[in-house]
Amino acid sequence: MGVSAKRGSDGAGATVVTSQKVFRGREDDYRRWQEEVNRAVRAFDGFEGTESYPPESGGGNEWVVVFRFSRVDQLSAWLKSSTRRRLIDEGRELFEEEPEQEVLSGGVPAQEAVTAVVSHDVRAGREQDFLQWQHKTLKAQEGYPGFMGAELFEPVEGIQDRWVVIFRFDTREHLARWLESDDRRRLLDEGRDYFAEYDLREIESAFSGWFRFSERTHEGIPPNWKQAMCVLLALYPTVMVITLTVGRALQDAGVPEYLGLFAGNVLSVGFLTWAFMPLVNRSLAFWLMPGRARSRRAHLAGTALVLVSYILLIAFFGLIT
Repeated sequence: MGVSAKRGSDGAGATVVTSQKVFRGREDDYRRWQEEVNRAVRAFDGFEGTESYPPESGGGNEWVVVFRFSRVDQLSAWLKSSTRRRLIDEGRELFEEEPEQEVLSGGVPAQEAVTAVVSHDVRAGREQDFLQWQHKTLKAQEGYPGFMGAELFEPVEGIQDRWVVIFRFDTREHLARWLESDDRRRLLDEGRDYFAEYDLREIESAFSGWFRFSERTHEGIPPNWKQAMCVLLALYPTVMVITLTVGRALQDAGVPEYLGLFAGNVLSVGFLTWAFMPLVNRSLAFWLMPGRARSRRAHLAGTALVLVSYILLIAFFGLIT
């Protein structure tokens, strides 16, 4: 497993991660402003999509927005456009301080995980030392539970001078264990010889999809038979609960069966995508992820666990129905 530095090129994808600290009480104004920004950016060549991550409940009021473009030059055109400058000026009163942004050239889509984005101001002439230090940091991270991979992005000429590292853990607890560890504190003390300062932000969750395992970290994707078993594990209780609750209610209300079935399918897909499949992924990661399930014991244990879960679910719904 390694950290690869991404260089800007006309053929590489490009992403900008923007962090914005919104004044308390101005959240609704911010949402309206961000919707206007989203409408404006869609008109620019190469725009591929955007994601918005609100602050954690009880935490700081920092909102993170991600914009993705096909190429670096197309992203640069948006960042330097008069349209964006106008929108930034209009929204300036909503923010406690100037928004911060990191531009990433290349890379792979984020996973269902907790992602940390760390930017570094590397001292001039210490770039190679910084890369060696970053490699040592990666080796230390690999030994911590829940680590799912890391990527290193070089500065993007003409847009930003900072080096950016993205690393992911499967849960916030596992990320916190690394961030608060003695190993990381020791490495940070060593790294201060190579960078003047750094800034860290966390992003929870990411893009859609039921199975998210990074090829870059050599985890790959689960084999089809494991995917099918996991989908069934999540699908069966979802369909049963919806049938016994919403399905019966719609039937009693006289809703035609074909409409009731459609409504049930909509709910099933929603619950699977945003609730149950991420839960199954995390719970069975030791068995699903090829990079972890290397032993025969792990394969057998995971398969047995899923089969036992089937039996328990069937028995449970048999009793209540």
